[in-house]
Order: sequence, then structure tokens, then C-alpha cells
Amino acid sequence: MDAFSTKSLVLQAQKKLVSKMASKAVVAVLIDDTSSEVLDELYRATKEFTRSRKEAQKVVKNLVKVVLKVGVLLRGGQLGSEELALLQRLRRRARSLAMTAVSFHQVDFTFDRRVLAAALLECRDLLHQAVGPHLTAKSHGRINHVFSHFADCDFLAALYGPAEPYCSHLGRICEGLGKMLDEGSI
Repeated sequence: MDAFSTKSLVLQAQKKLVSKMASKAVVAVLIDDTSSEVLDELYRATKEFTRSRKEAQKVVKNLVKVVLKVGVLLRGGQLGSEELALLQRLRRRARSLAMTAVSFHQVDFTFDRRVLAAALLECRDLLHQAVGPHLTAKSHGRINHVFSHFADCDFLAALYGPAEPYCSHLGRICEGLGKMLDEGSI
């Protein structure tokens, strides 16, 4: 039997297209304003922390690519019931993580970078499990790159520290996360 499938071919093309088009203009069309603002602040904080525009762009670009590829898989009905259940768990964990991040910002002396780092790494593992065979090794590498950056305890300590410009970045990130939590988009 011939293994050719147009559905599979279209899915591959969509994933490849997402990889090539993860620019700021495309993101603006595909992601709501609040999410875009949060991503912009994450970019600025990453740029400040790494002192590298190129690295900051790479982290955010990889994040966008992963999110869009997962969206393509969902829209294409490529995920089984177990994988969908893992994504639901990931969504609940991401929501809890966002609430924790906002709470750490709002309540003085509650920040614990180990809690945030562990939650981020748990989200990474859930995502790997959910999309396992559907994404390439390169995409899994992107997932690792994004989560290892944001779960870096030094980055989290700087972001939640008292120094500027991190305080401003964190304030805007948490404001956006709060809005997304209220809207139910996380």
C-alpha cells in the first residue's frame, strides 16, 4: 500500500511554513495584543539579561514557533486523546504558573525562583510528552531552549530583583498575565 497522504503532506507544509514565518509581523496577526505585549516584555528582559539581541530574538522566536506548531497539530486533529489530556494538564499547569508568577510579583518577600523553575520544567516535560512523535528533534530542541532560558534561576532572580529595568519589565509581564488570566486565555 502506498504511504502517501495529502493530509500528512499538508500538515508538514504547515509546520514548515510556521518555522519560516515566525516573524513579528506574523505573530501580530496570529496572537492577541496582550500575549504580544507579554512576549515583547519577555524579549526585552531576555535581551537585558543575556546582553544579546540575537539570543533574545532566538528565544522568543523559538517560543512562537513551538506555540504555532502545537496550534497546527491541534487544528489538524493530529493529537490523540492521551496527548490532548496532556495538553489540558499543561494548560492547567501553565495557568497555575502564571498565577504564581503574578502572586510573587504582587506580594513582597514571597518570590522563590526554585518554585518557578520547577513549574517551568514541569511544563516543558508535559509539552514534550504531548507532542512527542509529532515534532522533529529540532522542534524539541527549541522547546528545551525556551524552557531552559526562562527556568534559569539567575534569570528569574534578576527578573524578580529590585533593579531596573527588570522591575518595569516584570510589572508589565505580570500585568499582561493578569489580564490573560482574567480573560481565560491562559
